[in-house]
Amino acid sequence: MSLSFSRPYGFLLVLLLVVEARDKQRGAPQVVERWGDPESSKCVMAVSMIDRESHPLLAVARKNNQIEVLSPVNGDIQATITDANDLDVQSEVNNIVGLHLFAKQNSELASRDCTLLTCTTKGNASIRSIELVDSSTVSSCIDSPKIWNVCSGGNILCCKVDGNEKFALFGGKGVEMNIWDLNNFTKIWNSKPPPKDNLGIFTPTWFTSATFLMKDDHRKFVAGTNSHQVRLYDMSAQRRPVLSFDFRETPIKALAEDIDGYSIYVGNGSGDMASVDIRTGKMLGCFSGKCSGSIRSIVRHPELPVIASCGLDSYLRLWDTKTRQLLSAVFLKQHIMHVLFDSNFDVKGVDSLPCKEQTPTEILVSEEVEESPLKRKKSSRNKEHIPDGGERKKRSKQSKERKKSEGNDGGEKIASRDEGSRSASKKRNKRSIPVL
Repeated sequence: MSLSFSRPYGFLLVLLLVVEARDKQRGAPQVVERWGDPESSKCVMAVSMIDRESHPLLAVARKNNQIEVLSPVNGDIQATITDANDLDVQSEVNNIVGLHLFAKQNSELASRDCTLLTCTTKGNASIRSIELVDSSTVSSCIDSPKIWNVCSGGNILCCKVDGNEKFALFGGKGVEMNIWDLNNFTKIWNSKPPPKDNLGIFTPTWFTSATFLMKDDHRKFVAGTNSHQVRLYDMSAQRRPVLSFDFRETPIKALAEDIDGYSIYVGNGSGDMASVDIRTGKMLGCFSGKCSGSIRSIVRHPELPVIASCGLDSYLRLWDTKTRQLLSAVFLKQHIMHVLFDSNFDVKGVDSLPCKEQTPTEILVSEEVEESPLKRKKSSRNKEHIPDGGERKKRSKQSKERKKSEGNDGGEKIASRDEGSRSASKKRNKRSIPVL
């Protein structure tokens, strides 16, 4: 089953690929823009986007510890900053893993500057406001950045900011989930590990992903662990998880919340994805189709019943949230680590895109992804000529009798030939005997 949408929508993938998805009648999703060059030193570690109609922004944290702020409309770089002057992030083991762009209500201020939250693997967090200038120059901070440390040991692997942008959530390997107040930079809550099981085995702390359930409530959030466990926390109830369940047998790699406030989408390292009612822990259903690689990012569209997923199998997939059926898939020829929706995608400029007649190669690719090979049906003529079991037996008996008759006829012919040769030899002998 597929959905038909009243308007197209776009989403961004980084290294930066812009994919446009339209309704079913207008064709399959296709790559319409490519920003940047694929380099190992510029591997994308974290992304964040301000999804709005006026002055949208996209922030990208790369492996070389640079942060680029781009315009998702045309891909122009509006700011370039580095954390090397403020934090010790030159080491490869201390890359930026958490990034968030703060949305501003005033559009005039949003066009001149932006505010960023960054967090490294070692827990070095900072908030700074930068000025949006030309891409040829390095952007400078408007004021001194606020720097603090969110953990004393371990590695931060997940970072999330709530919808009101007042609280931040951190967790990772050897780091329990903790919530910080971004106004005064203080820790307000810290989780507690679950007790030992019946065998006395303690599960080490290793969080891989986390998300808030609702935009306007920072007290409830869901976290995924490396031991394929999904945990629900409520900071107003207790420090330990109020609900936990196992999902398959591989680590949880991606979590996303639904707009209803109680459903979540889970993806693991073996390519399994499912929707779960977090109130009861009951699985609502798995998404049909098997992904051949680890799922690294799941995003829910803010308006349409669609989610996007990507991972190490180099495919971007669109799913229907109601039926959990695959709508379409695009092969992007590289490992995709992050995906973002642009819900305010403008239809202007769509007519300028190349049509199908002008780009036959794109048609071939989309047909290979979307359309499956058709099976030829057997014609009625062939069905009429197919013999039954009784007819087959009769025909086999007739063929055997024919072979026997042919064998007998052959023997008679050979015998007649022998007799003819003998008579001819006798005549020759009679002719050769002299008469005395």
